[in-house]
Amino acid sequence: MEEERRLGDELSLAVVTAERLRQAADEAESFKLECGEVGKQVDRLAQMLRTLVRLVTGSVHIYDRPIHRVIVEVQKNLERALALVRKCKGHSIIRRVCSITNAADFRKVINLLESSNGDVKWLLSVFDSNGDDSFGGGINISLPPIATNDPILPWVWSLIASTQMGRFPDKIEAANQLGSLARDNDRNKKIIVDEGGIPSLLRLLKESSSVEAQIAAATTLRFLASDQDKMNKEIDRDPSQKSYNYKSYMSSNSSVYSDTGGGRAGHYHRKERESENPEVKHQLKVSCAEALWKLARGNVANSRRITETKGLLSLAKSVEKEVGELQYNCLMTLTEITAAAESSADLRRAAFKTNSPAAKAVVDQMLWLLIQVDSPFLLVPAIRSIGSLARTFPARETRIIKPLVMKLGCPNQEVAMEAVVSLQKFASHENFLCAEHSKAIIEFGAIPSVMKLIRNSDQQVQLQCLILLCYFALNASNHEQLEQAKVLSALEGADRVVISQNPDFKELATKAIYQLSLYNVGLHSQILSYVGP
Repeated sequence: MEEERRLGDELSLAVVTAERLRQAADEAESFKLECGEVGKQVDRLAQMLRTLVRLVTGSVHIYDRPIHRVIVEVQKNLERALALVRKCKGHSIIRRVCSITNAADFRKVINLLESSNGDVKWLLSVFDSNGDDSFGGGINISLPPIATNDPILPWVWSLIASTQMGRFPDKIEAANQLGSLARDNDRNKKIIVDEGGIPSLLRLLKESSSVEAQIAAATTLRFLASDQDKMNKEIDRDPSQKSYNYKSYMSSNSSVYSDTGGGRAGHYHRKERESENPEVKHQLKVSCAEALWKLARGNVANSRRITETKGLLSLAKSVEKEVGELQYNCLMTLTEITAAAESSADLRRAAFKTNSPAAKAVVDQMLWLLIQVDSPFLLVPAIRSIGSLARTFPARETRIIKPLVMKLGCPNQEVAMEAVVSLQKFASHENFLCAEHSKAIIEFGAIPSVMKLIRNSDQQVQLQCLILLCYFALNASNHEQLEQAKVLSALEGADRVVISQNPDFKELATKAIYQLSLYNVGLHSQILSYVGP
């Protein structure tokens, strides 16, 4: 309401200024010909401004961004013209000489008023209802004078207006064209976000009963999701979006996860959706899931929004039941959420409590993938997710450890590498239960696999394996398997290139070697005392 009031005030001020200018032109006593031309221009302008006021007043969900931009320029031009024409009113000769008004000044002002007429005419072409109940006479690709130097801007304005206020076919077409623009380059994405495209697309996604329209909106939002900071600011800044929470809306109302029950709009349109083409509905789910994935990527706030709804449970069910691109997109969304939880203790405690059904569902699905699936495409994100949650597992939760240890022997080096990194997060000193986890990892037979990887892998994998061995040495230096596998010798013989390129590892290895040496010296002394001199 505040925005509508401000827009109404701006339009009213422009109309009043136009009327004053018309009156000043009628009262002019010098440059009457030029003032007469100003009067003609302002007559046309005032008439169109009044029409615009009628179209805007009382409208629902008016797209006001281009109106604000145009009316600000119109007001400036009207004020400039008014200041000039007022100088032509009867004054003393000295006053008229000092004003130094000439025909060139009038040519500039008349050109400015012509531009304003062109801009307002373009606005009317975008917002004209054409006798329909909805705004919009179709997508307008003409170029208003205000945007001569940036032709993309009016195109984006017209598309957003059609998405928000056009007839239904135009809404779908406009959403698709916005998606094409967003896909082309980052500058187009920035313009669409800056000019208010996100709230319009969200509204189309939320309120439309057509899966085709929802796919168009979701696909475009997916392309825009890479510009996360601006997208989040737009969502947070628009009060209408706060009322239903975006990452919540996409997981329920868009029927990405139909078995969650959906929101009010989802319930309202359920029957209509049941009759939609299954392939079209599936594509909507794929697009929405990918948008969620990109919104969660590297963003704790967005990840928290998803977990505050039934998002975790729904995503876990989709990973279990779906296949192909949809399954992968849902899995990647969970991987990003768990990564966010790894970096945020608050999110970790809130979303991944030990007794949380949603958290348990996520872990169960990751374990299912580790045990039942051979595809590295799915195994890598699943293993990464388990590692991100390492600090949430109690010491008794050893069912997590065994599948990870088994993946150390995977022929695919990327999978094996990911398993090593994930196990590091269990054994690292950042994990409060690192000693307990280290012993469990060793007892499940990790050391022979790690030693084999060191012998048969590239330097990057070797480094990660050596780091894991260091954690074992620091947390369980008295474990007999460390001596049997000659871990001390492996650390002492670590490749000089690996050490020189990773100074942090050098410090860690030094501590681990010292710890193992102390244990070996102590063990040797015990043996001597037992055997005797």
